Amino acid sequence: MWCQRLAWLLRGRRGSTGCLWPRQCRDPRPVLAAPVRCHSTAPASPCCAWQLHQDHLELRYGSTVMHLDFVWLRDHCRSASCYNAKTNQRSLDTASVDLDIRPQAVRVDETTLFLTWPDGHVTRYGLEWLARNSYEGQKQQVMHPRILWNAEIYRQAQIPSIDCRSFLETDEGLKEFLQNFLLYGIAFVENVTPTKEDTKILAERISIIRETIYGRMWYFTSDFSRGDTAYTKLALDRHTDTTYFQEPCGIQVFHCLKHEGTGGRTLLVDGFHAAEQVLRQAPEHFELLAKVPLKHEYVENVGGCHNHMIGVGPVLNVYPWNNELYLIRYNNYDRAVFNTVPHDMVRRWYHAHRALTTELRRPDNELWVKLKPGKALFVDNWRVLHGREAFTGYRQLCGCYLTRDDVLNTARLLGLQA
Repeated sequence: MWCQRLAWLLRGRRGSTGCLWPRQCRDPRPVLAAPVRCHSTAPASPCCAWQLHQDHLELRYGSTVMHLDFVWLRDHCRSASCYNAKTNQRSLDTASVDLDIRPQAVRVDETTLFLTWPDGHVTRYGLEWLARNSYEGQKQQVMHPRILWNAEIYRQAQIPSIDCRSFLETDEGLKEFLQNFLLYGIAFVENVTPTKEDTKILAERISIIRETIYGRMWYFTSDFSRGDTAYTKLALDRHTDTTYFQEPCGIQVFHCLKHEGTGGRTLLVDGFHAAEQVLRQAPEHFELLAKVPLKHEYVENVGGCHNHMIGVGPVLNVYPWNNELYLIRYNNYDRAVFNTVPHDMVRRWYHAHRALTTELRRPDNELWVKLKPGKALFVDNWRVLHGREAFTGYRQLCGCYLTRDDVLNTARLLGLQA
């Protein structure tokens, strides 16, 4: 899958399966504290062995080699006195833990790590839990599984639109919609009554509507009522919205209510797919785009609308522990003066930006769709760029921005990884 290949490239090769220690279970490095201790698990269990160091426990479980700081091990204790299982909140006061703490005793069986602390408190951890939640385990995992696409890949996938009634009235319809949205960054709902009120009901099924300087629900026509090129009949190049917010809006909803004219097709481009191509061809460009912060700016003085918004962040945003891409901030219309790096880095950045722009503008990456009354489009504004071709006549859209946290919350409650 495309998402798996991107994750593989971003985090590097994973270790081979099986026990990583030699048969003698000895570490070639000098022992800093207690001697190496090995534990042979049952034949069907992953190979497990551990070693105490001066300030951490080294635990090898299957193919995962973990380095677990003693303070971390004490802080994450899930005993009743340290963690409230009913509220899923920590009860332990982290500031009360001795930063030089060391366990008095350590024991490991087939499934569990036991630590006894100087005050006699016993902490228990499932080995599978540690493998998932350790830093080393997280490096091997993808936070958000995705399928990266160009136009042909998306068409061949034949992703169905979800019927409005199924979306609104059944968990199955909602779950299918969210699964498509999480994997591809776009999803459609059919048979929506073409009104702003019905579009609002649709949006609120999965999230709280995010109120911005454009209001909550907005009508969108070519009357230049706002100081933005979008409020014209001109073509719009691919971009993400609200790059001038400190946190760009997460999801955008579009619903064409009426169009009496020609043109106006919507352009969609998977920004993560384009970024993957840059990573493959020129990793140094990807790294620079993920490192250099930029300013984006929105200055508006039209009618009664007076705004000056500034957002700061790199074009590509990645999780630092596994280099997984989670946000692309790309809008050449709203990019402010580039003054956040010294001169010797400026030209390098322009080369990197040009490489990404080239990929974003490849015709085979362009998915063109004609929005019609009754068909609502949800776009992941942190991933998928949108644009449009010029149009004639009267064209009216409505839509809104959704809070990303609430969309992901809805997905998780339905059992999806988000």
